[in-house]
Amino acid sequence: MASFNKVILMGNLTRDPELRYTPKGTAIAKIGLAVNRVWTNEAGEKKEEVTFVDVDIFGRTAENVGQYMRKGRPIMIEGRLKLDQWDDKQSGQKRSKLGVIADTVQFLGSANEGGGNPGGGSAPAAPRVSRPAPSASAPMAEPIEGDGPPESDDVPF
Repeated sequence: MASFNKVILMGNLTRDPELRYTPKGTAIAKIGLAVNRVWTNEAGEKKEEVTFVDVDIFGRTAENVGQYMRKGRPIMIEGRLKLDQWDDKQSGQKRSKLGVIADTVQFLGSANEGGGNPGGGSAPAAPRVSRPAPSASAPMAEPIEGDGPPESDDVPF
């Protein structure tokens, strides 16, 4: 049976990235993405629909996102859909959530666009990190590919 799982999304961050590390040191960034759709209905009225998507990013790409991206900034994600399922501890019901695992990330716009510093400076505020990031970090010039979820690491959240 043939199958294909690929998604390309472009939108704005709904919150600052949440950067954490697995016990083995793999970086994981969790971001929220708002993707807008605008259209005109039959009556000629403009309508807008917003879709909110949770995205997980791994490895060096996650560190770059945690360092350089902030709420409101535009970003493009290429990745795959992933369905998470669990039992709700309070109600005992089965729950599920569809999210995206990023394969490549591309920063869009300028450093001062969107959720950049209000004072117009180019230095972003410090990312939320559960453990200090390695000091050798540089801005991402091109999309980074190949950083995927760790095969055996336990995700800390």
